[in-house]
Amino acid sequence: MDKINKLSNTTKERIKNELKGFIISQGHSIDSISKLISETYNRSESLQNLSQKLSRGSIKYSEVIELVEVLGHKIEFKKV
Repeated sequence: MDKINKLSNTTKERIKNELKGFIISQGHSIDSISKLISETYNRSESLQNLSQKLSRGSIKYSEVIELVEVLGHKIEFKKV
């Protein structure tokens, strides 16, 4: 695998913590979100698959957009 595609463990942990924190703050669990994504986008998103993507930090940006939108939010970028 190309070095450019590898994420540091710190980055993987940050992805996992930020997305899980967001899901929980919205009153959901990984299980309920995986079901909601499956129903909304008419595709299979199993609990195990979503959990593994979060743990590995391998979730795609398009999947993050779906996750956020299914909860009625959108992603915005702001300069810090």
